[in-house]
Amino acid sequence: MTLKFKNILNPYIAILKVLLWVCSMVERVRTGIPGMDEILNGGIPKRNVVLLSGGPGTGKSIFGQQYLWNGLQMGEPGIFVALEEHPVQVRINMSQFGWDVRKYEEEGLFAMVDAFTGGIGEAAKRERYVVRDPTDVGLLIDVIKEAIRDVSSERRPRNIRVVIDSVSTLYLTKPSVARNIVMQLKRVLSGMGTTSILVSQVSVTERGFGGPGVEHAADGIIRLDLDEIGGELKRSLIIWKMRGTKHSMRRHPFEITDKGIIVYHDKVLKVTKSGWHEE
Repeated sequence: MTLKFKNILNPYIAILKVLLWVCSMVERVRTGIPGMDEILNGGIPKRNVVLLSGGPGTGKSIFGQQYLWNGLQMGEPGIFVALEEHPVQVRINMSQFGWDVRKYEEEGLFAMVDAFTGGIGEAAKRERYVVRDPTDVGLLIDVIKEAIRDVSSERRPRNIRVVIDSVSTLYLTKPSVARNIVMQLKRVLSGMGTTSILVSQVSVTERGFGGPGVEHAADGIIRLDLDEIGGELKRSLIIWKMRGTKHSMRRHPFEITDKGIIVYHDKVLKVTKSGWHEE
């Protein structure tokens, strides 16, 4: 290599070193899901708002609930925003995996935001955080802000986790406002220092992310899929993007066990002429 060529490369090498140093200094929030942090290069960058997209039965809700539960085990407060299921049922579903959040609710470490019932019913009257009109995005954001302040008021947690399940409910009848709604949520969630997952629904045949423009508003996109391979259903996921970190660009198989999700970070699902192939 000539001296002149070395001199041309030197500035670019210096820039590359700085970028690598910056990436290594990124503060991350570990998902705690076996195999997931390996393909995320250590975890989700703090303050990122991640779109968790997938069709029915792919494990989106379980992924989000497991993310919150693992945070509680690390002393990190969590908030679950229930838009599509009764909060009581959410707690029951979580307890089936051994994730009983009631103790953490009593300690002020976990908050359940009821954006499902509209305050209707006896069980709803016992909920602390209720969105009286679930179709009012502004009201929803106000209740979420209140919950974030409460779980962090008596302590200064390093990280706060939020899961909204599912954000698609907010623009199901008006897809044209999808990006605007995600941006409104992002400003609040990121601005208040949370690292959040927005569950996004897609149809079985849809290969998108659940709303026009939402993929540009989110900091990260994780896509969960359920495909028929060789006469049986196979689960897989792929990280489409994640701002602030490098990540695996491959499709990885995963399973849902009685302890939650396990991602096989050392295995890859590939498409061949004969169909899907696992390596």
